[in-house]
Amino acid sequence: MTPTPTAPNPADKPFDLGSIGTGLVFAASLGKLAEALQAGSPAGTAVVEAPPGTGKTTLVPPLLANLAHGAGVRAPRIVVTQPRRVAARSAARRLAALDGSPLGGRVGYTVRGDRQAGPGTWIEFVTPGILLRRLLADPGLEGTDAVVLDEVHERGLETDLLLGMLAEVRQLRGDLTLVAMSATLDAPRFAALLGDTTPPSDTLPEGRGAGAGGHDGGGAAPVVGCPSALYPLEVQWTPAPAARLDARGVTRAFLDHVADTAADAHAAALAAGEDIDALVFVPGAREVSHVAARLRGRVTAEVLELHGQVGPATQDRAVSGRSPGEPARIIVSTALAESSLTVPGVRLVVDSGLSREPRRDAGRGMTGLVTVSCSRASAEQRAGRAARLGPGRVVRCYDQKSYGAAPAHQTPEIAVADLTGAALVLACWGSPGGSGLALPDAPPRAAMDEAVEVLRELGAVGPAGLATELGKTLARIPADPRLARALLDGAAAVGHRTAAEAVAVVAGGQRAPGADLPGLLSALRSGNDPGSRRWADDVRRMEAIARQPQSGSVASLPTAPAAGTDGTGFVVALAFPDRVARRVPGPDERYLLSSGTRAGLPGGSRLAGHEWLAVAEVSRADGKDAAGTGAVIRSAAPLTAEAAEAAARHLLSDTVEAGFGQGRVTARRERRLGAIVLSSTPVRPSAAEGRAAVARALAQAGLQTIGWSAAADALRRRLALLHRELGEPWPDMSEPALLARLDEWLAPELEALAAGAATSGIGLAEPLRRLLPWPEAGRLGELAPEALEVPSGSRVRIDYPEADDDGGRPVVAVKLQECFGWDQTPRLVDGRVPVLFHLLSPARRPLAVTDDLASFWSGPYAQVRAEMRGRYPKHPWPEDPWTAPATARVKSRM
Repeated sequence: MTPTPTAPNPADKPFDLGSIGTGLVFAASLGKLAEALQAGSPAGTAVVEAPPGTGKTTLVPPLLANLAHGAGVRAPRIVVTQPRRVAARSAARRLAALDGSPLGGRVGYTVRGDRQAGPGTWIEFVTPGILLRRLLADPGLEGTDAVVLDEVHERGLETDLLLGMLAEVRQLRGDLTLVAMSATLDAPRFAALLGDTTPPSDTLPEGRGAGAGGHDGGGAAPVVGCPSALYPLEVQWTPAPAARLDARGVTRAFLDHVADTAADAHAAALAAGEDIDALVFVPGAREVSHVAARLRGRVTAEVLELHGQVGPATQDRAVSGRSPGEPARIIVSTALAESSLTVPGVRLVVDSGLSREPRRDAGRGMTGLVTVSCSRASAEQRAGRAARLGPGRVVRCYDQKSYGAAPAHQTPEIAVADLTGAALVLACWGSPGGSGLALPDAPPRAAMDEAVEVLRELGAVGPAGLATELGKTLARIPADPRLARALLDGAAAVGHRTAAEAVAVVAGGQRAPGADLPGLLSALRSGNDPGSRRWADDVRRMEAIARQPQSGSVASLPTAPAAGTDGTGFVVALAFPDRVARRVPGPDERYLLSSGTRAGLPGGSRLAGHEWLAVAEVSRADGKDAAGTGAVIRSAAPLTAEAAEAAARHLLSDTVEAGFGQGRVTARRERRLGAIVLSSTPVRPSAAEGRAAVARALAQAGLQTIGWSAAADALRRRLALLHRELGEPWPDMSEPALLARLDEWLAPELEALAAGAATSGIGLAEPLRRLLPWPEAGRLGELAPEALEVPSGSRVRIDYPEADDDGGRPVVAVKLQECFGWDQTPRLVDGRVPVLFHLLSPARRPLAVTDDLASFWSGPYAQVRAEMRGRYPKHPWPEDPWTAPATARVKSRM
């Protein structure tokens, strides 16, 4: 229900906490909090840990205002952060009504594009981004008496940064009260951050202000809690027969199940005489629209949508209580209503168990929202929305096994998000990369290094990592630093208005249907989109910034975009040159980005067929929309080739690419825009280019690139055995050793290949002989002969082991009859290595393997003779192999 206004409160009098706190559980904890703030060590800090619905957001700010007023501050200023704009407006509206003062008077709010506050405002609700920019402009927060960081458990990136920065400010401003509040919180951890458990710095980084006072610290901040305000809650499980997610995201069948479950549950409650509202949680705006549309066809209740893309009036209508006589309502919401908002009248919650979280794909250079199972903590907070005013019920559209498998808490945004904006804030604050700042979690080093490199390319940070004047300018623009730079640089090329419109639509986060960014812009300009008003406000603000003289911001860009583009794509390409994309020939709408990533357009997109696109958003995806690439373009604008080259000109290259393939060096002159090949023409490589191509091929595939002939391979094996047994000076024949000595033995052949000769005309046997040691080379035939003469008089080739075989033996495969009378096994390498004989049948099939002929004749031969003499009667099988003549012939020819 809408709060009942109290009698107007004089502007210079304390808040009436007794009246404001009527019916709120946290009212009983106000005394403990006041005592903790005044007597704690350090004084002026506290962590409030209280479940949703207890009234902490309503009661803590006026308590702080009263404490400051009682300490002599005539018009105190309390700033309260809320993670979402609708939550800031709702909290301010509720407290103003309870106080009996007009909104924008003693209680107000400031969000992007909307401000209801003034000089007489005691309590101001803001979003974390607003407070971050204030801190950068006024690091001492002069004139602010207290800051309350609400919903810190959500672990938003900007809130995490504020925790570290404000804790540092308090080291020199002991008069600044700092309170962190949450429904579910690791209280000791945050109490340590707000307290003085680490040695304070002697000074704030250069450029920061400092208020009066200071303190020596003394441990963690006190923690103040209160009991839960929940009534009994019934939990019901109604898993869908179909999967919740598939390759394309949330399935239509599951969304239909959620809508039908909500309709049935709400109808049953109304039939039982319960005049209640319902709250349905789904992960994103698209899912909200689908479920709401299906509900409107099934229920008589009023169906409202609540997400970040609907207008402020629609959001405020959804979170306001209904008046007597109005029909029951079903509010379909994203996680926006999970913890930072109280939606009056809700006694039924229907939960999909899904949420959207940012994820960074370092390999593809993409960051976007992905649909995941919500954490168990989130599920509990959603359920708690049903039991604040009386007994309630939550219907979970998934099973208990899925609930148990979900993570305990939401992933901190700092661990998974693009950190470019955060890195700029830290650089402006004087803590490059977060160094020296006590954050709840340290940023991932790889992601932070990547973000800082982007800022260097933008000119936003200097060699030491601190912000340049341009970087400080970019930090004042409420957009990603890349978009902020594009706003300043693009204004000269496409006009201030066009640049501001393009940046505002991308920064606003609205989803472009079919990825069609110009189509979304057209709807916003006409006022037909729910976000038109907010977008128009952003455009006006950004246009004003673009018109201000900026030191060192405008690059040497064309004075107008290339013909054939309206400027939107040009500005997007300026912001994200690594996402300039060209269509890949083929039936599917696939594009190659200049970063090397391939991505597909959504099915039915109006952008299909455009040769060039400037991509504002691309994310991981599977299924049809990704066109088999693993990524899908979510937002883009058409671009001409000339505009693409102008915007991403630093990625242009004109090089000769020589390669070694099919046995020959070839080369092409390639003009590229990053990974995109603009043109490719065959050319004759220079000697240096040819040598480099051959070297690359050898490094990748080894000497097999040239190929080992039978003669070269045999010589290499012989030399490898000698090196293994005798060592130096016999050369190492391993692949790495040969590649390391190419200049000693293969230089002429490499020059020939580099000049265009084919490998078919190159042999490696003679080059290998250049490595033979002299005079030892004269004994090569003696130590490792090519063939072995057997008793029959035949010369049989010796098969030496592979060059990289550390234990292999030289092998002679010969017919058994050719070895009669041989009682001593031959040995090579000065008697070090016995030959391994493969004794063969007359059909040259193996009969025995031995390196001890004497033992073979004395033992196994008898069994071989018994088995073979009947099979091969024309060949001799004497009882006495010692005295029988060795022969390669049959009996009749002996």
